[in-house]
Amino acid sequence: MNALLDELTWRGFVAQSTDADALAAHLDSGPVTSYVGFDPTAASLHIGHLMQLLLARRLQEAGHRPILLVGGATGMIGDPKMTGERVMNRVEVVHEWADRLRDQVGRFVSFDGSNAAIVENNFTWTSQLSALDFLRDVGKHFSVNRMLARDVVARRLTEGISFTEFSYVLLQSLDYLELYRRYGTTLQTGAQDQWGNITAGIDFVRRTEGIGVHGLVTPLLTKSDGSKFGKTESGTVWIDAELTSPFAFHQFWLNAEDAKVIEYLKIFSSRTRDEIAELEIETEQAPHKRAAQRVLADDITDLVHGRPEREAAELAGRAIFGRGDLAALPASTLSAVMSELGAAEITRTDGRLPLVADVLAASGVVPSKSAARRAIAEGGAYLNNQKVTDVEAHLGDDDLLAGRWALLRRGKRTVGSVKLAG
Repeated sequence: MNALLDELTWRGFVAQSTDADALAAHLDSGPVTSYVGFDPTAASLHIGHLMQLLLARRLQEAGHRPILLVGGATGMIGDPKMTGERVMNRVEVVHEWADRLRDQVGRFVSFDGSNAAIVENNFTWTSQLSALDFLRDVGKHFSVNRMLARDVVARRLTEGISFTEFSYVLLQSLDYLELYRRYGTTLQTGAQDQWGNITAGIDFVRRTEGIGVHGLVTPLLTKSDGSKFGKTESGTVWIDAELTSPFAFHQFWLNAEDAKVIEYLKIFSSRTRDEIAELEIETEQAPHKRAAQRVLADDITDLVHGRPEREAAELAGRAIFGRGDLAALPASTLSAVMSELGAAEITRTDGRLPLVADVLAASGVVPSKSAARRAIAEGGAYLNNQKVTDVEAHLGDDDLLAGRWALLRRGKRTVGSVKLAG
């Protein structure tokens, strides 16, 4: 097997591919141009997309040239879902999101050297096609019978599927042909749920150009119970810091399951086989230390947000539980931490801030005001990591971090926050 394919397989990047021997020989024959596409269906990519970006990065590090394709055209249509028709976003919104994704994808590859990465937008060529051109030059190469047999289409037939979504596979196939003609692209990568679209594109290139090209798809990341990876109670984990703060991002990886953390390390970290093997042993022998989770969280946060943001996130994590100085946190990190804790709003009454006991209850760390007073009396209540001893104490202006926030804690692990309204 090709050394790169062997490494990608060990790291968990390979679920399925066109003929493995032919693909290995193709990769051995010289620099290959590959592409992976990202539709702008939101304002940011999420960590499911990150696996695809890191596959492109690994291909580039092995000497191949990656093309990152932003789907300015396909994003207007939407890849069919297993259930229900997609809601189409406004054209101007799709264009805005495509510009944002263009900036995001470029952070994970290099634009220097002989195999410098390329970022393209399929709106460039798709927007130039007339309906007649599309039907004659693209549609004539696709069998409706084969399209109806596709799993996602077959599932949707009973409830109905629009011609728009039904035709999505043609647009993605056109991308492969255009990128082959423009850049000599001979490999498309993507997630496993894209296998049908990728093989359709391979067949389209063969029919029109008479040559064989390749495809490789990654597994869909899941949790140990089989549920979708990358979702939290508050929603998707985005790579945009405005949508998922570096603190929340770092915390997400710190909470990775023991049963899956080594799998995630192989994919999202550049640690060697030996380093990961050591972490695997440590996880088995001393899971309470969460050594693998810490390495994973640090490595991936460094990659996505940079080391300074990761260090601030670590400092915040320690400060929440009394092992660091809350006042030393950057304002942006402090705001993210408090928001992540679900800060409840408080107000002044007659110019005065509420009782600390009332604030404890408002933050949710205790179920009621009476429980808050008991926690204070028993010595288990903390305001900004300082023990509260007076059940009649009021919150003071000096207690407000950055003039707005306060952290509440009961015992060692139950934390919450409040923010001053206005």
